[in-house]
This record gives sequence, structure tokens and C-alpha cells, in this order.
Amino acid sequence: MRQGGIPVSILALVMLVPVIAHAAASVPADATGVDAATPSNPAAEIVVTGRAANLIGIAASSSEGQIGKVDLADRPIQRIGELLEVVPGFIATQHSGGGKANQYFLRGFNLDHGTDFAQFIDGVPVNMRTHAHGQGFTDINFIIPEFVESIDYAKGPYRADIGDFLTAGSAKFKTIDTATPFATGTGSIDGDYVRLIGGGSMKLGVGELFLGGEFRYDNGPYDIPGNLKAFNLLTKWTGPVGGGTLRASFDAYHVDFRSAEQVPERAIDSGLIDRLGYLDPYLGGKTTRIGALVNWAQDGATPITALAYAYYYKFKLISNFTYFLDDPVHGDEFEQRDSRFVVGGRVDKRFAFTLGVPVELLLGADTRSDFIAPVGLYHTEFGQIRSTVRQDWVDEESAGVFTEATIHPLPNVRVILGLRANGYAFDVRSDIAANSGHSTAGIVSPKAAVAWTLIKQVELYANYGEGFHSNDGRGTAITVNPSTGDPASKVDALVKARGYEVGVRTRPIDGLTLTATYWWLNLNSELQYDGDQGETSPVGPSKRHGYELSAFYKPRDWLTVDGQYTRSYARETDLPPGADHIPNALESVISAGLVAKYHRASAAIRVRHFGPYPIIEDNSVRARPLTVVNARLSYDFGGIELAADLINALESHDYEIEYYYASRLAGEPLAGVNDRHLKPIEPRQLRLSGTVRF
Repeated sequence: MRQGGIPVSILALVMLVPVIAHAAASVPADATGVDAATPSNPAAEIVVTGRAANLIGIAASSSEGQIGKVDLADRPIQRIGELLEVVPGFIATQHSGGGKANQYFLRGFNLDHGTDFAQFIDGVPVNMRTHAHGQGFTDINFIIPEFVESIDYAKGPYRADIGDFLTAGSAKFKTIDTATPFATGTGSIDGDYVRLIGGGSMKLGVGELFLGGEFRYDNGPYDIPGNLKAFNLLTKWTGPVGGGTLRASFDAYHVDFRSAEQVPERAIDSGLIDRLGYLDPYLGGKTTRIGALVNWAQDGATPITALAYAYYYKFKLISNFTYFLDDPVHGDEFEQRDSRFVVGGRVDKRFAFTLGVPVELLLGADTRSDFIAPVGLYHTEFGQIRSTVRQDWVDEESAGVFTEATIHPLPNVRVILGLRANGYAFDVRSDIAANSGHSTAGIVSPKAAVAWTLIKQVELYANYGEGFHSNDGRGTAITVNPSTGDPASKVDALVKARGYEVGVRTRPIDGLTLTATYWWLNLNSELQYDGDQGETSPVGPSKRHGYELSAFYKPRDWLTVDGQYTRSYARETDLPPGADHIPNALESVISAGLVAKYHRASAAIRVRHFGPYPIIEDNSVRARPLTVVNARLSYDFGGIELAADLINALESHDYEIEYYYASRLAGEPLAGVNDRHLKPIEPRQLRLSGTVRF
């Protein structure tokens, strides 16, 4: 039985989460957590040890929160991108090899690889502007889960301290400062997955030096060996300097992999390939990222913080989505390359004063420069470059200033007013002279929120905000389509979004938090995946709305249960009704999990489900739902911990992603065949690991 495409059994599980947990622990226990912010200083950064912390009187909306290290430690995950699934309603899938950015979905957005969701690691923006594979490309595979201290998330464009890509929301990763020395080895039973990780801290001068690294090998279950090899390094010094705390870090990452791309369903149905088969053996890529940052935060209730960062990035990816549709002789295989050096910084200062009523004020500025040399698209055959489609050298610079005031007109009411202004400069030097040029753009984004603590256990929120995402810098100068030679229109450099939200957060008993949110979001234009070209293209304005329900219950120190249900509606506003659906915009998402710890043993299980969704504008073709369950068991012997992760425990045969477009296999009509193109979820895999602490 289904209700609106959602299995009733799964929906019932989410709705019964608090009841199940309450029955398992007859006497509620106090929530554990440490808050750095207080109701008297809600502008301060929220720092908690887990979702059990009470955010009433602190949070600015019902859809924001923080995931602490305690929440991540026992979470069974298949890939790094699933760290973001701690955000209610967020889905991270993969349509290609494991060495590139995931496909992200949130609030009715097919976020592609990050276009409308801003992400940061220790304050450094991760989204790539004017990227070879897609605007806002966000590859977090260089983040090591064990080294993550917390993830702050916020939905909507309501934060003044974030600029580009803040439309659907944001996530801020914070890495650990110190750790007891440890080493972990993980391997799958079939030998196709191996992961080695280690790290630890030592005294250095007045501070602590953390050193950690990771090696990961993943051959994958597909007929084409993935042969993924990733190397990762993080070193970080933390100590007192000049009346504050200085954090200086260096990270390095490299991955090399082969890809099992999405394939047309007809190729599987006809027996041309197996369900886990492939059509082009030359797909794959490599990525290198080397970065450094220095962050200083002044001690005290109203600190100054300053950040400076720089990193080098190099990317190569070979793909083939349409096979022989555009070129019946040589095929449609293509390569994308990106090489850049990025520098940037940020400074902000907090103030606290009284103007008849208490006020906390945040003032700040940030800047970023991307020197891209070059970003290119090439025709390839058998993995070798055959010709250049386009090659560009782009300098993209931006600066922003922001302010946010938190006013307390009444002891139980907070009014938050924010304003942000951003300016951009683009300098494009193309191998096609007509596509070169220089341009500038600017945008102002107001924000406003009201939080009303109705009673001690209930807080109401109302939010308004304008945000934006930048478009590919090459689009600001283009006049000629490099593939066809036809005239091409320039795109707006900055695209405005306008969002609204109302919500409630309640803690009816200690340890139980319930939130409900209804939201609206309008976007002037957006980027959509184009299967024919294997890239994204701008489309017209859109509108979205939906609601989110979330429950978290920690009745005892040994038991944690959570569940979320989100429903989204997405439409393009310049298309006629019935033909206005946004392809790949997820409509319903359910996630739920349970973690139980007894003395030294622990068990965790998580279920993830998303329902059918349109993959063509007229909604005549819909992707099929996906349900997957992951589980984890561990036991700590004291100094040594053994664990087992069962990925896709119920052996689901669903599809991680489906697209609908025309492609052509050898021997098919020259016009191609419209078909589903899909990536099967990986089969069940058992991973065993052992951790030694020194």
C-alpha cells in the first residue's frame, strides 16, 4: 500500500519514532550537549556536541541545526557525500565514479553537484565557480569523516554571512583540533574496498599539532573495475596567539578512478549489458587539491575572527552520455579539464550593546579570487583528446560585506535583521576571440527573521531572505556557441532567489525535539542537467514550496532515535501548466535511524527513501522510488574496537539516479532513442574494520 508514492510502512516508522524510543526507555534522561551560545547571546556561533542539545532560544529558524561528532561516529555510510544526509531531506547520490562530486538533492532542487547549496570546510568555500563540469561543483571527497568535529546546516537564503550559492541552504564542516592517536583499517569481504586511516596529536610549542591521513581503494561492484585510489592528508596546529586561538592547517588530496556511468535502460533490457554493465571503458578521471589556511579567533564574548586561505586544484573527467548521437563515427565521448589557484579571506567582528533594548551586531567582509588556467572541453575517442571544443582562461573575483543585528524587543522575542552586498568581476580570455570579455555585476540581499519563545518548550519562527547563485563566468562573455558556431546569448552573472519560511521547534519532554517547517522559494533562473550535451544549461524562473517534519529523541544516554519526512513541489513558471515540472526535482524524502549503545557494544541502523519524481517536464515519465538500509555493529574492547558495516543491507535493486533523454547506440536510428538512463545502486557489501587507540 502506498500513500502519494510513499510506502506507508516507512512513513509510519518516521511518525512513530518518538513513541518507539519512549517505549524503549521508560524514564527520560536529560539531553547531553554543551552550548557555547546562550539565549542572551543568540548571535554567537552554535556549538553543541550533538542533536540532543536544546536550540530553543538560540536558533534563528526551525530548519537549522548542528550535527556533532557524537552523531557521526556510529553512522553507517557508503560514501563521503552521505555525510550531508545528516541534513533533513538532503540526498546525495552518484551517477558516475566515486572520485567526483556527488549528485545532490534538497528542497525540490536537483542541485546538480552543488549549484544552490553553499558548503564550507573550516570557513573555506568548497563550491567551485566556473567549473569544467558544472557551476558550483562541490566535491567533498577530500573530507575525512573521522576528522569532522561538527556540521552546521541551515536551509534557505536567510544567513547574511554567506553569499554565493546560498539559495536552498548551506553546510559548514568544522574539523577536529586534536585527537588521541589511533589507526583504523577497513576492508570488504570481497576485497574490492580497502581503507586505511590514522591520526593523532602531539604537543608543539604552546599548542597542539594534529597529523592525520587516509588511503582509500574502491574497485566497486560494477563490471568495469573502478580502481579508485585516493590519498588524503590533514595537518593542523592549534594554540593560543595574541589573545586568541590560532588554527593553521594544510591538506592534500589526490584521487584517480574509472567510472561506471549511467546507462540507457534499453541496453540492459536487451541483454547488451548486464545490470551492472557499462558501454564505454574509457571513462573516469582524477582530482588533486592542495590547500592551506590560517584562522584566528579572539577570545571573549564579542570576538574578532579572521581567515585567510589558498588552494590549488586540478581536475580531469572523461564522460559519455549519448554515445553515438552527435557523432556517429567517432562517438560522443568528451573530456572536461579544470586547473585553478584560489585565494581568499574573511574578517568579522561581533558587538554587544544596548539601544533601549539589547542588541548583538555582526559586521564582516569576505573576498575570493579564482585564477582558472585553463578550463576546457574536448572531444575524445578511446580516452584520448581528438579536438578542442573550447578552452578558456578565466579570472573571477568577488568581494562581499555583510551585517546582521539581533534585537531583543522583549525577553522572549528575537528580531534578526541582515543585509549583504556582493560585487563580482569576470575576465574571460577564450580560444574563440568572440567569447572573450570583461564584465562586472553586483547584488544586494536583505534578510529578516523573528523567533518567539512562546513558552519554555515551544519556539515559533518566521524567516525571509534573498540569496543568489553566480553563473559560469564563461556565460557572461559568450556570443558564439563553440559546438555549432551559432549565435549564443549571454547569461546573467548573478541570479536572485527569494525565500520565506515559517516553523516551530518544540521540546515537550527532555531529550525529545520536534520541528515542523513550511517554506517557499522563488528563483529568477537556474541551471539544469542536459543529457544531450553532458552538461548543465540555464533555464527560466522557478518556484518551489514544501514542508518538513523532523523528530529527534534521546531518552537515555545509550539510545538515540530520529526520523525526518520532507515534501517538495517544484515548477518552472515560464512553461504552461502540465509541462512545467522540473526534471529530477525530488518530491518526497524519508530518513530514519536508531543508535543503541550498551556498555561497550553499539548498533546502528538507517533507512533512506525517496519517492517517485518527474524526469521530464510534462511528468509523463517518472523515476522509480529508492529505499536503502545501512547497518553497523561495533564493540570496544578497550583500546581496540571492532566494527562491521552492512551497506545496502536488504539488497535493494533500486536506482540511485534516473534521467530521461535521447541517446544513440551503434546501429540505432541517427535521431537516437529517448530512454531512461540510470545508475543501479551498489549491491549489498559487508565491510569489517578494526581501530587501535594508542
